[in-house]
Amino acid sequence: MKPVIRKAKMGDVNHIKRIVNNFAEAGKMLPLSINQIYDRLRNFWVIDLEGKVVGCGALKIIWKDLGEIRSIAVSPKYQKKGYGNLLIEKLFEEAGSMDIKKVFVLTYIPPFFEKLGFERIQKSKLPHKVWIDCINCPKFPRCDEIALMKIMKNEK
Repeated sequence: MKPVIRKAKMGDVNHIKRIVNNFAEAGKMLPLSINQIYDRLRNFWVIDLEGKVVGCGALKIIWKDLGEIRSIAVSPKYQKKGYGNLLIEKLFEEAGSMDIKKVFVLTYIPPFFEKLGFERIQKSKLPHKVWIDCINCPKFPRCDEIALMKIMKNEK
């Protein structure tokens, strides 16, 4: 079975919510409401395995040269098969096609992203625009996520 990484569709919303919130309940990521998913659906990609959505992730444009990878999740049954890496590669491809030079992530699982070339940074290095969504976060103002950044082009 080879997964297809494709843009999310309306019919994927409940699958995205289930996958993300399963990890949120375990304290491994932040939860998403149905409204948030509909609002961000154009940013989402899904991992489709023979018609079944088994993972998801999103790329949000933050600024002219900065993007954020969000809500990366693969259902437990389908982990350790490289599907998350394929999804991240698709998000990198999309970022590159839009001339986004830097991509960051806020995560509770930094080793996964470090294996993909991300490096830890101080959250204070991120522009204030990043924190707009934080006001609605259940952990605001005590964010305990770890910030990591990947330089997409030769801009060190």
